[in-house]
Amino acid sequence: MTHLPEDIDAVGRMLAGQNYVADRALATVVFLALKLGRPLFLEGEAGTGKTEIAKAIASALGRRLIRLQCYEGLDAASAVCDWNFAAQMIAIRTAEAGGGADRDALRAELFTEDYLIERPLLAAMRPQPGGAPVLLIDELDRTDEPFEAFLLEALSDFQVTIPELGTIRAPEPPIVILTSNRTREVHDALKRRCLYHWVDYPNIERELAILHARAPEATETLSREIVAFVQKLRTEDLFKKPGVAETIDWAKCLLALDVIALSPEVIADTLGAILKYQDDIARITGSPAKKLLDEVRADLAPA
Repeated sequence: MTHLPEDIDAVGRMLAGQNYVADRALATVVFLALKLGRPLFLEGEAGTGKTEIAKAIASALGRRLIRLQCYEGLDAASAVCDWNFAAQMIAIRTAEAGGGADRDALRAELFTEDYLIERPLLAAMRPQPGGAPVLLIDELDRTDEPFEAFLLEALSDFQVTIPELGTIRAPEPPIVILTSNRTREVHDALKRRCLYHWVDYPNIERELAILHARAPEATETLSREIVAFVQKLRTEDLFKKPGVAETIDWAKCLLALDVIALSPEVIADTLGAILKYQDDIARITGSPAKKLLDEVRADLAPA
């Protein structure tokens, strides 16, 4: 188990060791979350690296990463635990076949840890090899308000209540990171229990550093063209602007095609790596893409 970083600069180095390039503000809030044992709530557009932060922290600290992927209709049973009904039925039929089954004793036996199926929230409350795990509650905005209310107990006291077993408290609080793409507002009561940070699109220098870390095979010239073009795309009126994840994917696609420099033809062939809606692709394909590329080359030309 790796010890927690001692200061903000150590957090930056820790994340950089996992090829995650964080700015000072992000490194500061991560340090405070680790130091104070507070959940960290990250909001931002999809593809800006929110989920990757949790992965980088878990890997750097040698902790288990437990991920709760949120979706509409997520409830406590899916997030905390469920009972193995098939095994319970087999136990009931076996007892009945043996004759003289004590119903009260059988009921007590059926609702024990032996028949419990752990889900992410309960697993995060258990002791883990290497120390408290990193609990990633991903895309919380996809759930509804009743599930948010249920989370308040878990994030306030780091415990969950199972009616048949009682309250289970974490012996050591997990490192909790919640993410949201802000498709809806998350309730203030939940946000108050967390430290908050908005993960924005990076500026051109930081995005170039990210690309160097994630796609080091790309030449400096190609990397600069890729980043500059994506930065230009984000200024366009698009339904979904490309995130950093798309920048990295596009670079890897271009490397797979042995591309050494952008051209209108290459851009047209690979737009699907950075734009995910047909209306956006149709808007950029052709002369708009050539215009953006010309602007990129003018910006990158030596003074």
